[in-house]
Amino acid sequence: MSSKLLSSLFAFATAILILSGAARAQDDPRSAIAGKLPGVTVEDVQESPVAGLYEVAVGANVVYLSKGGRYLLQGEMVDLEGNANLTEARRGQLRQRVLNEMGVDKMIVFSPENVKHSITVFTDIDCAYCRKLHREMVDLNNRGIEVRYMFWPRSGPNTESWAKAEKVWCSADRNSAMTLAKAGKPVEAEVCEGTPVNEHYKLGRDVGLRGTPAIVTEKGRLISGYLPAPQLAAELDKDNKS
Repeated sequence: MSSKLLSSLFAFATAILILSGAARAQDDPRSAIAGKLPGVTVEDVQESPVAGLYEVAVGANVVYLSKGGRYLLQGEMVDLEGNANLTEARRGQLRQRVLNEMGVDKMIVFSPENVKHSITVFTDIDCAYCRKLHREMVDLNNRGIEVRYMFWPRSGPNTESWAKAEKVWCSADRNSAMTLAKAGKPVEAEVCEGTPVNEHYKLGRDVGLRGTPAIVTEKGRLISGYLPAPQLAAELDKDNKS
């Protein structure tokens, strides 16, 4: 067989593979769904346990779409046989993913010598229960709980709480500045460029926060509101056993 014929056959086979791949992509309902939602890729779409219904990850949230992408459902999918909230379990995975993408270098971390648990806390410096939680920092650290702070000023941008968060971040010693601010004392620092406050705030909205403190466990479970250190430690131990 001549090299020219071999080349022709190879080119023909390659074309067939490309065309068949394109046909499969067109037949893939995930592609049709992803194409209708801005910012959503095929990787964000997967089949749900319900035939004809697809799960779509939108940031740290989950919605469901019909095969053709025409009908959208929002709500909880619960497995009654297994008594499991499948939607919340998936949200937990997505929260873990977006927080890992943020990275601890954009957080203020209070860490014990021996870490047993790590929690990410969306905090507002002026929130009373956020301050109450921070006053238990020594107890939390003594229980092996590492606290990773992210800012979520409830009043939003261009407010006093937002400016306080930026000053804390721009301080030479962020941990000390955070403790000072939580005690209601002024932080002597100039607002600097490139603070992560806006990123934290947007991420908090994507995660679905409604208030502070909002605690995200290592497994991505969202605990809304303040818990005393002993109760929080018990919840984290329970998380590890589940």
